[in-house]
Amino acid sequence: MNSGDYSQLRSRSVDSIRQAIRRNEYRGHTAGLAPGFLQANVVILPESYALDFMRYCQRNPKPCPLVGVSETGDPILRTLGAEIDIRTDVPSYCVYREGELSETLPDIKALWSDDMVAFALGCSFTFENALIEAGIPIWHIDNDRTVPMYRSGIMTVAAGGFGGEMVVTMRAIDAERVDDASRISRRFPLAHGGPVHIGDPLAIGIADLQLPDWGDVPPPVGNQVPVFWACGVTPQQALMHARLPVSISHQPGRMLITDIDEQAEVPILQDASKLSIRDAMSSKA
Repeated sequence: MNSGDYSQLRSRSVDSIRQAIRRNEYRGHTAGLAPGFLQANVVILPESYALDFMRYCQRNPKPCPLVGVSETGDPILRTLGAEIDIRTDVPSYCVYREGELSETLPDIKALWSDDMVAFALGCSFTFENALIEAGIPIWHIDNDRTVPMYRSGIMTVAAGGFGGEMVVTMRAIDAERVDDASRISRRFPLAHGGPVHIGDPLAIGIADLQLPDWGDVPPPVGNQVPVFWACGVTPQQALMHARLPVSISHQPGRMLITDIDEQAEVPILQDASKLSIRDAMSSKA
């Protein structure tokens, strides 16, 4: 199976999709897969930086809605699903060294170490199913493409070495449905919630919608309205800004699919208190 089998995966269960990803049979985008379940962006970094990154997420909840945190050194995200292994259950990983993209990999088993902490952050793919059910078409899902993503001129609030611009996704919406799209997406605060901007892209520092920084080039907006949501690629910008010796994220558009109901109002983080934040604090002392 490869990315050409996306249409088949759309009708399969969450567990079946994750197994295909784990076996390296699917490395494509996850938009439109497993409707009804929370999808998540991924950031993995050494424990010594975990507290600062958690502060960054707290200060920037719109682009970084934290939904899960691993135990230090434990790759199993127990609070988000049945035996989710963060080393294998993302279709493609980006590895950063000193803030530069070093390589992309199908799994990170060889890179995982006992001092690593994995963070899962909500993704806007989660609310797209609700938009579709409301009769609002989503171009990139209908055409098996990756949503366009742009560096905006909106600055995030820094924490430690983490900072930089907010990344946004864009979906062109019919003018008469923009209010509906905003209202529906606001029901999903763990998936970035409502839009951060509607209308002129220049107002948020985007010069050309035909030149996305990640994802696929969208068709011209035409009579539709460009609507922008905060994006979970923002933490990747923060990783580059922090220039850590090594850090890992998902490849944009290729998310971790969890077992959490997309309508969940509160993330299941009962084990997050065991993150060893005290260890992280003492290691920075």
